[in-house]
Amino acid sequence: MKKRILAVSLFATALPAMAGEETVTIGHLVDSIDTVWTLIAAFLVFFMQAGFAMVESGFTRAKNSVNIMMKNLMDFSLGSLGFWVLGFGLMFGTTMGGFIGRSGFFLSDAASGDHWPFAFFLFQTVFAATAATIVSGAMAERTKFKAYLIYSVVISAVIYPISGHWAWGSLFNGDGWLEGLGFIDFAGSTVVHSVGGWAALAGAIVLGPRLGKYTKTGKSKAIMGHNIPIAALGVFILWLGWFGFNPGSTTAGTDLSIARIAVTTNLAAAAGAVTAMIAAWGLLGKPDASMALNGVLAGLVAITAGCADVSPMSAIIIGLIAGVIVVVSVLFIDKVLKIDDPVGAVSVHGVCGAFGTIAAGLFAQEQYGGVDGLFFGGGFEVLGVQIVGVLSVFVWAFGAAFILFTLIKKTVGIRVTAEEELEGLDIGEHGQEAYAGFQIFNSGI
Repeated sequence: MKKRILAVSLFATALPAMAGEETVTIGHLVDSIDTVWTLIAAFLVFFMQAGFAMVESGFTRAKNSVNIMMKNLMDFSLGSLGFWVLGFGLMFGTTMGGFIGRSGFFLSDAASGDHWPFAFFLFQTVFAATAATIVSGAMAERTKFKAYLIYSVVISAVIYPISGHWAWGSLFNGDGWLEGLGFIDFAGSTVVHSVGGWAALAGAIVLGPRLGKYTKTGKSKAIMGHNIPIAALGVFILWLGWFGFNPGSTTAGTDLSIARIAVTTNLAAAAGAVTAMIAAWGLLGKPDASMALNGVLAGLVAITAGCADVSPMSAIIIGLIAGVIVVVSVLFIDKVLKIDDPVGAVSVHGVCGAFGTIAAGLFAQEQYGGVDGLFFGGGFEVLGVQIVGVLSVFVWAFGAAFILFTLIKKTVGIRVTAEEELEGLDIGEHGQEAYAGFQIFNSGI
């Protein structure tokens, strides 16, 4: 430790000489470290778009792969523009009663010569894109491309930012109403993931199931994904990206809690994978790979709310529970509710996001974050605020998305024709194949 302090002191002393005539202060060095860290974290979260694309493509059929790539490309591209125009101001602008921001549109509040707002804006843009892209998986293989484009803009520019303002407040003046109550959602189990998950639920309901998913008697039929190795690659990319998602939410490379946050993040993911595998093994008779992969994501989503506020042991417990929840939820939504979610997006992001947010009210410890949760003497008040946050965001995100998808369905239309669905959206919507010239012949063996 003494060697590190000495090295930093010597480096700080040498900075003016390194900079020539311009003196570099310690304050400038701190700002630089924080800005660089926030940008690096943003780049990692951006790479999660590739992870989502791989997971969704691998868990669905080859004939829809181009469509999935285009949706993931466009929800980020259109979402970035929409968030710049409107979303950032609604989310972080000067508050109107803690419910909505009213300034900062087009980054208009960024002061000349101050580079921090640009780094913060980019970091928040990739978060908005994450919320938007979650929906793609639940609506895969049957959604009109133009309908998805409309949705992508609206969720990034309106739906996500408004509830985000409630929990994360204003960049310039005042807190959101949930933030004022003491709501804990450090990196977005509810703000990002549940918003995407509940919007995905609304989309899947309005769309209806894929052709052949359910028999006339209502029995669920498995529609196998075409490339589990690609899905696994996507999960590992997402796991990597989460080290930007959670520790990056400090937006401060000088905040050394990033090390502990990275550890809690990793432990929850690992624990989720283990219990999802065990739960699937017990319920399905085999250690199902797709369930284990979703177990990783369940652990990651669940720890995102409390990653800065819980101990490593608590993170493991949260991950262990999330791994079981995601398996039970996937089976319940598919077989009982008869809602077709090809990749388990609602279970991973909506259900486990809600669980993780509530878990923060149970496992938070003052020595790590700001308050003690119920299990550490904090009483029911903290837990109550968490439940209020989960329910209010559910009502907003699901309700707004359901209205949006219903309007799209009654105007431009939301679902492709039966012929296009059977042929594949790659041909019907984009006029090309993901694996052109590649055919599998049945040799009869």
